Amino acid sequence: MYGMIEVRWHGRAGQGVVTASQLLAEVMAIEGKHVQAFPHFGAEKRGAPIEAYTRISDQEIRVHSEVEKPDMVIVTDPTLIGEVPITGGTDENTYFLFNAPFEPAKIKEKLGIKSNKVFAVDATTIALEEIGRSIPNIPVLAAFFKTAGGLSVERFKELIKNLLSKRFKESVVEANLRTIDRAIKEVKGL
Repeated sequence: MYGMIEVRWHGRAGQGVVTASQLLAEVMAIEGKHVQAFPHFGAEKRGAPIEAYTRISDQEIRVHSEVEKPDMVIVTDPTLIGEVPITGGTDENTYFLFNAPFEPAKIKEKLGIKSNKVFAVDATTIALEEIGRSIPNIPVLAAFFKTAGGLSVERFKELIKNLLSKRFKESVVEANLRTIDRAIKEVKGL
């Protein structure tokens, strides 16, 4: 990973999109990168569409604005497809990752995405089946590292285990590690 990568997240308030953005930054900071992670929302209620942003760089980050021309777009709630301007500021080089049970080709067609870097993983189902809660953060991030690179999946798994072990009991950590394994196997791309 060279230069600065700008990621724009789309999700709904209360579903963990801000946490996912921050977790991506935290993992990359451990790896020695300069990072920023911040949300963009007002007084929205739970379930309202929100955005979050993550910047990752090899050098100090001096930009402090919203991400308008993202290198990567991650959508954590498939019901946002067609509801918010997911493709705004993107081009044929933009990477897209959707938490969705749909085939990437269908998403690309529906949104008129120009890029061939379109991926999907049904992270919600994975989280429900493995953790028992609709928290797609960890499987989405696993799919991100599997498809976009920047960090090996094994290193990501090691870092997540260490980070989660500080906050949760072992059974929760193990369940999250299972979501990583499944997301890696189940992510689909063009």
